[in-house]
Amino acid sequence: MSRWKPLLTAALVAAASSIGVLGSPIRAQDRPFVSAIDDLPLMPGLEEARQQVMVFDTPSGRIVEAFATGRVSRESVIEFYDATLPQLGWARTGSTTFEREGEILELVFLGSGTGPTEAGTLTVRFALAPGARAPH
Repeated sequence: MSRWKPLLTAALVAAASSIGVLGSPIRAQDRPFVSAIDDLPLMPGLEEARQQVMVFDTPSGRIVEAFATGRVSRESVIEFYDATLPQLGWARTGSTTFEREGEILELVFLGSGTGPTEAGTLTVRFALAPGARAPH
């Protein structure tokens, strides 16, 4: 179990509630996570494409690429992860990038929902790679 799970539980509920995606309480064991990044919550409304997950271990750290798709807007995804990830120790370093313990997480948007508020079919690529700095 990840050392971030206790914080993740509180962060996921707070983030989902703040953007109005929860209609009823969800138990911790029912919350989905990105399969290859065990402490990265999957935003409600997104479904992971598990067959497209790639994981590589390198001397400088892990490289992970995962995809999730849903009828959500780019803006709602950014709001969810902006609210959730800092509570899990991630610091925002760009409009869609975060850093934690020597790793960089980038959210890349593909599909018809890539406009700021358009809720078409959006694919989010979660790209995790070693950062330029050593872990703290």
